Amino acid sequence: MGTIIYIAGIVLSVLAVLDIIKKPISLVGKIITAVLVLATSWIGLLVYYLYAKDRLVKWFK
Repeated sequence: MGTIIYIAGIVLSVLAVLDIIKKPISLVGKIITAVLVLATSWIGLLVYYLYAKDRLVKWFK
């Protein structure tokens, strides 16, 4: 069971980083956001998908 959760975390992290790369924001904003999402594991993924995903462009104009 733990392996499935681990693999799901990796897949969701990769998808989040790919989504961040596609956003029309500065390179610095992409790097900061990607590092934060990857460094904070599940909490970072939840914050990104539930709160920050739609606000990144506004934050990093």
